[in-house]
Amino acid sequence: MLIKSSSALRNDYDNLVKLSHEHQEPIYITRNGEGEMVFMPIAAYERREAELKLLEILLTAERNRLAGAPTYSTDDLRSELKEIYDGEV
Repeated sequence: MLIKSSSALRNDYDNLVKLSHEHQEPIYITRNGEGEMVFMPIAAYERREAELKLLEILLTAERNRLAGAPTYSTDDLRSELKEIYDGEV
């Protein structure tokens, strides 16, 4: 975990950008010794957002399964797809 002061962000922005890209992880920015914000590359942020969306989908599916929603085995799905696509799967 990288931690830098807000003055480092203000005074050495280019170095923080370089550091952020090299490590591909958030840099925690502090003000008066307290955490205030996170600085990170857009690619890392978008990857993290995509992972969170996937986790949300998986959690919803698991909650539905636990609530009794029907589930299907791989063999069931394969058979159904074969019927739909006339044995081409």
